[in-house]
Amino acid sequence: MSEEDRILTELDEHGVLLITLNRPKKKNAFDDPQWDAFAAALREADADPRVAVVVLTGAGGNFSSGADLSAMRGGPPAPREDGYASGFFACEATILGFGKPLLAAVTGVAVGGGCTIAIACDITYVGEGLRARLPFANLGLVPEIASSYTLQAAIGRQRANEVMLTAEWIDAARALELGMAARRLPDAELLEATLAKAREIAQWPTSALVAIKKTMMAAHAGAIEKALEIEHEEMGKAAGSPENIEAIKAFIEKRAPDFRQFRR
Repeated sequence: MSEEDRILTELDEHGVLLITLNRPKKKNAFDDPQWDAFAAALREADADPRVAVVVLTGAGGNFSSGADLSAMRGGPPAPREDGYASGFFACEATILGFGKPLLAAVTGVAVGGGCTIAIACDITYVGEGLRARLPFANLGLVPEIASSYTLQAAIGRQRANEVMLTAEWIDAARALELGMAARRLPDAELLEATLAKAREIAQWPTSALVAIKKTMMAAHAGAIEKALEIEHEEMGKAAGSPENIEAIKAFIEKRAPDFRQFRR
């Protein structure tokens, strides 16, 4: 599969660009080429004067199951010309730095990176079939894409701690109750309703939309930068740790991880 296949884009006459994560057989899990293709699509959208608003969705009834564990290989990553350690880090920076309104239509599975991307979007609508999870505790890891801050900003510290520390599954009703979504809609209506809202936004001057997003994000910029710094530091310690290895082995072997062994 080429990088182009992993991401589909469609621009309408209203200036709304639909970006579709397109690895449906993998529940749109991200491998490095998909992170890079997604980042490229966002950069192109930011630079394209025809694009006023972007809507993000997933193919095949799921948003994204996060990182593709089966695509991960051992050993140091190959050097990259852009200076980023991987496609993930390049994409993370692009998502958080995207200047135009970014809406998400999220249903089915939204796990790990799939969930933190949705949290990073400016407006998120969820379908009734949503099954979201922030599984970092379950994987022996830490949050990513600045979600250690953006989730708290969206739903408050107490609720964010509960969601992160329990790694609980979140359905559409719970996502709306928590404040992780702006609206909850039937799956069959979700994408068209999100596109309709995007077109409503896109009728205004793009310069105003960009300026409004800039002013809305200004109060969060320092906190997001600090969150990324700490997340990267702690992820560097956690990735490949005995707990993380046990979590991945348990996932592959389709069993519950045993973390109690590390407390003896």
